[in-house]
Amino acid sequence: MGLSWMAWTWETATFFGVIALLLAGMTLWEIKQPGGAPRHGVLGLDTTRGDRLFISLLGSAFIHLGWLALAAGPLWWALGLSLVYSVLVFRYV
Repeated sequence: MGLSWMAWTWETATFFGVIALLLAGMTLWEIKQPGGAPRHGVLGLDTTRGDRLFISLLGSAFIHLGWLALAAGPLWWALGLSLVYSVLVFRYV
């Protein structure tokens, strides 16, 4: 099949590399220090670390899509918003 169907630029490789490192890091963290019982956050959800990572990644995707649709600036601002959002999710959700 090959990999010609996707534009493998350094940005694309970095994106998938970061996702893989996040998943590997969360796995090692869970092995080294189990998360225990789910935590009840401000949204009324019981979430584990993995749930909060998923919510962070999903929300970051929507932040970037919204930025592309509504703003004309560089995506670095969307990345900054996504990082702040992720910190808030891990702290309060």
